Amino acid sequence: MSVREADCLVVVRRNQKAVRTVHGVRTVEDDALLPLIGAAGVAFARSCGFAARPGQLALVPDSSGNPVALFGLPDVGVRDPYLFGALAKDLPAGEWRVSVPKDCPRDDVILGFCLGAYQFSLKADAGMPKPAARLVVTETERKSRAVETARSIWLARDLINTPANLLGPSDLARAAEAALAPFGVGVEVIKGKTLDKAYPLLAHVGNGSERGPRVVRAVWRGSKATKNAPLVSLVGKGVCFDSGGYDIKPSAGMLRMKKDMGGAASVLALARLIMTQDLPIRLEVRLGCVENSVSGHAMRPMDVVTGRGGLSVEIGNTDAEGRLVLCDLLSEAGEHNPDLLLDMATLTGAARVALGPDLPALFCNDDSLAETLLEVSLRESDPLWRLPLWKGYAGWLRSPVADLNNISSKPMAGAVTAGLFLERFVKAGQRWAHIDTYAWNDNTRPGRPEGGDSPGIRTVFAALDLIFGAKNGAVS
Repeated sequence: MSVREADCLVVVRRNQKAVRTVHGVRTVEDDALLPLIGAAGVAFARSCGFAARPGQLALVPDSSGNPVALFGLPDVGVRDPYLFGALAKDLPAGEWRVSVPKDCPRDDVILGFCLGAYQFSLKADAGMPKPAARLVVTETERKSRAVETARSIWLARDLINTPANLLGPSDLARAAEAALAPFGVGVEVIKGKTLDKAYPLLAHVGNGSERGPRVVRAVWRGSKATKNAPLVSLVGKGVCFDSGGYDIKPSAGMLRMKKDMGGAASVLALARLIMTQDLPIRLEVRLGCVENSVSGHAMRPMDVVTGRGGLSVEIGNTDAEGRLVLCDLLSEAGEHNPDLLLDMATLTGAARVALGPDLPALFCNDDSLAETLLEVSLRESDPLWRLPLWKGYAGWLRSPVADLNNISSKPMAGAVTAGLFLERFVKAGQRWAHIDTYAWNDNTRPGRPEGGDSPGIRTVFAALDLIFGAKNGAVS
């Protein structure tokens, strides 16, 4: 699967007269607006009910009678790139220049427009529709971080939206290879007996399917990074479809389970973004690509398997497979002593009950790292919400026959106990964060069409840039 080009953007060198303008405003009484559209234009906007509410759009004549657009901006100091996604859907066809005050980040306009222009279709007769409205940008802006962020998010959305019959474990592994290949990344895809030996718990999940498991391992170093540069290790859960196994889900619970590889898709998108921006770090990526199926050789409740790190796990529930996919990868990542280890997974329904679809749950064993991620998440308008690794619940994972059970003995705090389970496979002293994400939009909103999504990756990238970027002395 190739990474999409930004067809919703255009660099206009000729025929500038054909370009129309969107004026970003916070009030109809904006002093800068009157010379542009005149008193008649202001009156027209008011008659249409335009009040400059954030995200509100109105088409009005300018002082020469030409059509222009007015668009309500967020308050000063409030960042909301998603808001500009409405322009991509609601503007008439053509090329549009967006004019906003200096306090409104240009990157937010570009990123939001691109995210709002995203479409996914497998229809044979129509194919992928071309964007009707296109945003005019400069050559420099076309290569900007905002555009590469959008393209990376599009990649994650495409993967999550692809039906499970078209995206099995081997397909996900190939998509990862294709996405990382342009950056000269060393990518290894592990399967068969080698995988069974190296990742026994992951294999116990994936070998229940006729479409066998794969592990993707990738290693990259930024062009400005020394051989001793900080090592960041990313791990993603890539369950291409989750039936629940023998603890089978009801039909309603399976409807969106093609998105259960959303953690791997998000990690892949994050890795690609890191590479496009050439952060001065060393990077390791691990994706566990499996399918959780029912078969004669699928895992059973009360099976006991010893993982890569030496801990034995009793399978209390075959539908708690995601943590089994992650734990061997976390163990392996810890063997390399990364400066930061982070995993992303569509792990628990309990996190969604607690926080809803828009707030990924953050678990972290380092308060300083957690505070940085949370502060950055608010600044980026890409929120996370921290939940505790409450040690008082650790005993709920006891097993009478193994070192621990993969599910809790209590029906409460499911997201917390899942985090505690993963923490058992994180090396002592290792700085680690776990993000439990929904990876899906239940309904269409500006910049966030219904379907797959990857919240959190903009926050994590910005935090990595803040912690390890060249401005903070990561390069010696």
